Amino acid sequence: MLTENTPNKTVEKYNEDHLTTLNFGPTHPATHGVFQNIIKLDGDRVVDAEPTVGYIHRAFEKIAERKPFYHITPLTDRLNYCSSPINNMGWHMTVEKLAGIELPKRVEYMRVVIMELARIADHLVCNSILGVDTGALTGFLYVFQSREKIYEIFEEICGARLTTNIGRIGGFERDFNDIVFAKIDEFLKDFPHVMEEFEKLLNRNRIFMDRTVGVGPISGERALNYGFTGPNLRAAGVDYDVRVTSPYSSYEDFDFEIPVGTQGDTYDRFMVRNKEIWESLKIIRQAMEKIKAMPKGLFHADVPEFYLPPKEDVYSQMEALIWHFKIVMGETEIPKGEVYHSVEGGNGELGFYLISDGGRAPFRLHFRRPCFIYYQAYPEMIKGQLLSDAVATMSSLNLIAGEMDA
Repeated sequence: MLTENTPNKTVEKYNEDHLTTLNFGPTHPATHGVFQNIIKLDGDRVVDAEPTVGYIHRAFEKIAERKPFYHITPLTDRLNYCSSPINNMGWHMTVEKLAGIELPKRVEYMRVVIMELARIADHLVCNSILGVDTGALTGFLYVFQSREKIYEIFEEICGARLTTNIGRIGGFERDFNDIVFAKIDEFLKDFPHVMEEFEKLLNRNRIFMDRTVGVGPISGERALNYGFTGPNLRAAGVDYDVRVTSPYSSYEDFDFEIPVGTQGDTYDRFMVRNKEIWESLKIIRQAMEKIKAMPKGLFHADVPEFYLPPKEDVYSQMEALIWHFKIVMGETEIPKGEVYHSVEGGNGELGFYLISDGGRAPFRLHFRRPCFIYYQAYPEMIKGQLLSDAVATMSSLNLIAGEMDA
């Protein structure tokens, strides 16, 4: 048969009359969201694929352009909802960058703790479900108990778990209480053992390796050409991490490594995320030491136009009542300007491109969603692979439909 070379593999040219067309989605137990792939198969071998998104498009960017800046945080929750606190804080940092707000070190370290906990939760979801998609359920059930511990920390801080709306422009709504510190310390003490057990289940598991090594590979060059970031890019051997290349929230104050892979395949993506979990634990420990060495009580910058005053002050002080009204009604104005700010999200570089005309809402707002970029490369990554490999590849990319369709 004639062959056609692709960057990763050789795909045979088949007679169209012998091919089967399969709708992989938009609703399917292995797509991890509402999106579609129209896959052409020769037997069990993938010949071509056409990705489709838009089934849950919610027009977040346009909705945000009609919302006061203070009210946009809940929209960011619903991008990658597996690590929503990172989305929240990325948005807050974007507004702070435009408004020239500087945060106290303690607040930045508190943000680091929350973002790294969210990264761990995100990676646990991705890697444990990859195990499920390759036939291993035990690891999923095991680590989700630890994910629950992270959600209990979020719940104690802000009252929410999945879509957290955590933090505020300028910092946090309230300080971490003693219960929060105790829960974080308990997590840091107990979770390493859980992670070790999870790695023993899968890292050198013969069946798991057969299902993931060499599956869905992409080279570093092709990944860069597509615009890959995050664990999927680092798995291809490129050590790009926003926390290091463009530090924010005082990440430059912490010592941590950037795990990288070599093959850019499903197994490398799995291993990179596992290693990143260990690095996140290292960062959290360092941040907690710094926070505990500082006086309590400082949890936001001095920006009354973004921080709701204490309720007792609202009842007794005219100035506090005015600020409360302005914030709740979205009457706080932002300076004119144009900024881009990005953070290292759970699945890659999450960016916010904001244009302000000085009004109460963004003039234009664009979210850089890493999942949207990964999905464009998906057909190339699965050509020549088996249908079962297409499932594992998609799972390892950590594609979140809520982010793709924003």
